Amino acid sequence: MKFCRYGAPGAEKPALVDSRGMIRDLSDHIPDLIGSALEPQTLADLAGLESAALPEINPGVRLGPPVSGVGKFVCIGLNYADHAKESGLPPPDEPVIFMKATSSIVGPNDPIVLPKGSGKTDWEVELGIIIGRLAKDIAASEAMAHIAGYCIVNDVSERAFQLERQGQWTKGKSADSFGPVGPWLVTTDDIPDPQDLDLWLTVNGRTMQNGSTRTMIFGIAEIVAYVSQFMSLQPGDIISTGTPPGVGMGQTPPHYLRAGDRVELGIEGLGQQSQMVEASA
Repeated sequence: MKFCRYGAPGAEKPALVDSRGMIRDLSDHIPDLIGSALEPQTLADLAGLESAALPEINPGVRLGPPVSGVGKFVCIGLNYADHAKESGLPPPDEPVIFMKATSSIVGPNDPIVLPKGSGKTDWEVELGIIIGRLAKDIAASEAMAHIAGYCIVNDVSERAFQLERQGQWTKGKSADSFGPVGPWLVTTDDIPDPQDLDLWLTVNGRTMQNGSTRTMIFGIAEIVAYVSQFMSLQPGDIISTGTPPGVGMGQTPPHYLRAGDRVELGIEGLGQQSQMVEASA
């Protein structure tokens, strides 16, 4: 199944996307697509609804992030060997974990706003994992049962803040608007092999990234199990699993986003995003 949230920022309502691509309101069945709605029994109940009987929503409506109340936005760095190479870093021996502030999360087509003092804002198309069941110190063999579904994440990054200032990567990853998520949460039953998905990103129509989750260094089950050793993963948490090569930092010469640019990205089976880049007010 495909779920989404629609409406003005901060006032989104839950919905599903039917087989014709129409948005159908779920407000009479769940208050929102929050963690508790992603647990297996609730998803099974929603799957049993007759979608044609649900209110149809204007397809031109704004889409928000497909999950609300995200507790943790966990990211995995350097998870594609070619991206590590273009970053000038060796492939890691174990997953690199960092965090994005949850306040960075926006809808899939909301603008990217360049923060004041930035000059090296970059793009990263990534497969996102949305947790559906509590995962704490689990084995990789158990991990897939703890996933509610998948989504697209653009891990927008200000490289000067990330790499040229002291401290951790988080401050280069967490500006408001630096976490477009969606358009949909696609449940695991609709993505039979998440390790075989094509993903791509363009800037102003020029293809910059064109990769596949087949080339991840650490696979999805391994990532979920690994992260669960260090923090409990709660329903609604998002893990962004790394980006393939083609980021702006890796171009010769480097190419970064400017106000007026258009970023478009997609992942097979998970839809597409489209963002205009804006200067900060």
